[in-house]
Amino acid sequence: MNIPRIIIAALRGGAGKTILSIGIIAAWTNLGKRVVPFKKGPDYIDAGWLALAAGRPCYNLDTFMIKEEQVLNSFLSHSINRDIAVIEGNRGLYDGLDVEGSTSTAELAKLLKAPVVLCIDCTKTTRTMAAVVSGCIRFDPDVKISGVILNRIAGPRHENILRKSIEHYCGVPVLGAVPKLGRQNFPERHMGLIPTPEHDWANDSIETASQTASKYLDLDAIEKIANESSRATSNEQRATSNQQRVTSNQQPATRIGIFKDSAFQFYYPENIEALISSGAETVFISPFTSDSIPPVDALYIGGGFPETHAEELTQNVKFRQKLKALAEDGLPIYAECGGLMYLGEELVLDGKLYPMAGVLPIVFGLSKRPQGHGYTIITVERKNPYYEVGVEIKGHEFHYSQVLKWLGDDNDLAFNMKRGAGFINKRDGICYKNVLATYTHIHALGTPSWAEALVNNAITYSKRSRNAEIRN
Repeated sequence: MNIPRIIIAALRGGAGKTILSIGIIAAWTNLGKRVVPFKKGPDYIDAGWLALAAGRPCYNLDTFMIKEEQVLNSFLSHSINRDIAVIEGNRGLYDGLDVEGSTSTAELAKLLKAPVVLCIDCTKTTRTMAAVVSGCIRFDPDVKISGVILNRIAGPRHENILRKSIEHYCGVPVLGAVPKLGRQNFPERHMGLIPTPEHDWANDSIETASQTASKYLDLDAIEKIANESSRATSNEQRATSNQQRVTSNQQPATRIGIFKDSAFQFYYPENIEALISSGAETVFISPFTSDSIPPVDALYIGGGFPETHAEELTQNVKFRQKLKALAEDGLPIYAECGGLMYLGEELVLDGKLYPMAGVLPIVFGLSKRPQGHGYTIITVERKNPYYEVGVEIKGHEFHYSQVLKWLGDDNDLAFNMKRGAGFINKRDGICYKNVLATYTHIHALGTPSWAEALVNNAITYSKRSRNAEIRN
């Protein structure tokens, strides 16, 4: 397979690589190219913007949560029949978890044999930036930095000095220069950009980013760099073939409901695909627009921002009551972060109480600082419906919510946190009947047993329900 590919990286977080990635993807998509977007690192919001720009799902490539061979499988299988792949890195190019830079964007670039375009914030600097770029090029010669985009330049003179200095001292081309933009088309909140479902003029922002990329970037030169990388080894082709064999010839056997709207929107597409590959039919449900829950055999409630939609969630009393009744009946429910919050008793915001579903005896509040942020490593220590005791799980957490009141005890918590904050007292994974709720987000490719367990629990519940109907 020949897959043109490019990684958009930066020297640090906040340098502008997300908006530039969105612009490049949107501009190429508008030209009729079939662009497949990828995001490196644990992220839902940026991935949502990249997906909107491309008009197709954005897949996650994270070498902490997912084994390298699975990362490669995912990249190759999702790039089939596409013209070009654009991968947005995370944080600084060489930033990782240790001194070796493991899990960094640079290591992903080497795994995918992908050239890197470095986005640099040029605010209040000129020739010094050539020294910085030169250092990045020499830091790891196996990372192919093929070009630079100058961001937030002050004017023509500023651009001219930067361009001449970098091309002279670093030997790589400057592929564009973007000025400081006066209008903010991508509003932010505490987790970064506001998610696309909450952004009424998201499509306008995408179009603005596309016009910016077309005006200020040399898209032809960037595409040429991507095309130079379009070689796949026979090992990569075999990996993709294996991936296809694993995920084919499955028939839907059970229905899993997925809460999906502007309050609950944090899902890796691979997780939903894994449920389908394991035999499930997925049904999307909104706690906003429905006063009930359709017939399902299990529920998957992902993360999001229930705190910004607390009023609407509270007002939908029938939906909350139905959810609690189903949980009491033993319906399998798997909830992450925002889903965990919704299953609690109440959410306290600015002194006001907002009743939630009342499945779990927890009252949540909201802090001004992150209460959990980064990768997690979990050891499963107690029996639960979804994971075997003794299993180690890698995931991530990012939340500002905090536990104000917890009426359960440690016997209700299945997970011990080897890394990360968790729910309380370095523990996580609240269990109640067939409910498991946790602050940790998992990725199905890194935790392949998850989808199969949820589907098996759904099948068991479905059979029990049918038998009960027959008896009645």
